[in-house]
Amino acid sequence: MHERSSVAELASSLRGELNRYSPGGKLPSSRALVERFRASPVTVSRAIAQLAAEGLVVTRPGAGAFRAEPRTGVPVPGDTSWQEVSLSGGSGPEVVPRTVDASGVLVTLAAPPPGVVEFNGGYLHPSLQPERAMAAALARAGRRPGAWGRPPTDGLGELRDWFAREIGGTVTGDDVLITAGGQSALATALRALAPPGAPVLVESPTYPGMLAAARATGLRPVPVPVDTEGVRPDLLAAAFRTTGARVFVCQPLFQNPTGAVLAPDRRAQVVRTAREAGAFVVEDDFARRLAHADAGPLPAPLVAHDPDGVVVHVCSLTKVTSPSLRVGALAARGPVLERLRAIQVVDSFFVPRPLQEAALELVGSPAWGRHLRAVAAELGSRRTTITAAVRSRLPELALPHVPSGGGSLWLRLPGPGADEPALVSAALRAGVAVAPGRPYHCAEPPAGHLRLSFAAVAGPAEIAEGVHRLRAACDEHSGRPTRADNLRP
Repeated sequence: MHERSSVAELASSLRGELNRYSPGGKLPSSRALVERFRASPVTVSRAIAQLAAEGLVVTRPGAGAFRAEPRTGVPVPGDTSWQEVSLSGGSGPEVVPRTVDASGVLVTLAAPPPGVVEFNGGYLHPSLQPERAMAAALARAGRRPGAWGRPPTDGLGELRDWFAREIGGTVTGDDVLITAGGQSALATALRALAPPGAPVLVESPTYPGMLAAARATGLRPVPVPVDTEGVRPDLLAAAFRTTGARVFVCQPLFQNPTGAVLAPDRRAQVVRTAREAGAFVVEDDFARRLAHADAGPLPAPLVAHDPDGVVVHVCSLTKVTSPSLRVGALAARGPVLERLRAIQVVDSFFVPRPLQEAALELVGSPAWGRHLRAVAAELGSRRTTITAAVRSRLPELALPHVPSGGGSLWLRLPGPGADEPALVSAALRAGVAVAPGRPYHCAEPPAGHLRLSFAAVAGPAEIAEGVHRLRAACDEHSGRPTRADNLRP
């Protein structure tokens, strides 16, 4: 966050000084800018690149950066109002409106302003990412024979085999397709398994990115409530009977956002219920590598012991590495695998080979195991820290379940009249960004909620400061004056 803000600030300063130079005039050297602004060479390079992308400067290798020639002519705005009719029109009535709402996803993707504690993030903080290991893996991957050639459309055989071994059970590399991360895999699975307008059963609450993908595909999400032991099989069976749905999407391990793990006695029941309904289960196993050090033995994925092909499995390396290492996998058996393959080829051809080679280099290096152990220990420690802070300083926010994996807490707001949007806005004014609970529900939520990410912040000190600021926001929201003993954590 600090690096991003430094680049933006330096670019703004240089942008304001461009009028000092005539068109074609040379800007100070990178070394001079480093000394003048006390910035790193990387920050200076990125700021110059940003101005070049804006067309304000021109860079010449070996010569430096120069003010660009002014653009001639003023563009005349066009009339795009016709698009409203075209985008909403059609030959007949639509079952699902043709709109794509990504607001719930953008909450966790958008970087907050500088100085704001990022409790709304969806990825590991840079300090938890294996940046050196990834850089080394990418460098080695680039030197592999054929690294820049066309890969098999299903993905590299070695990588498919690795994912199959990680999934376990009777899954083989022939059952696996390499995808561009988990979100792409979910979207592919939803398109493959249900036609536009069809219902799709989802956990309630659930991951907003999946809801957005379902709606963008034209599907109708139908909620099935979860508790601290995962989805309720009795309500799942009733939903299948009532809706006639042929797809159920679930996260059996460290469910997002509740952190629940599907209870042992419910696992086989969920698969059996879907099989009896002639339906698929899309298993989003996004958090298996985010288990905390004290989580104990993890249950095998549902797909590992599913010979009948009921389960379509989704997993990814992205969450435990970096937002930009978008490498994941789909595992399935039977005719559905061919449909999944066809849709992926039509959408994207294949995942870039250098990225697949880099993933192989990373997971095959000694650094991989060390990274997983470090993340498990750090996430467990952070969970303990934020849980204690929330219970001590925010006792009115209910915490029904303390997770043993993943990177967030799911908090329930007090009373039926809690104004969730107002509290989220008050939190941002207090300097802490939190994720509202509403986007995690596909129907009316039973209560207001907040999702607090402890994986996206810098560490214990920032967790304490974020909870302190959230306390101030809660006091503002409720109309209570901030107490003296709440001034500092």
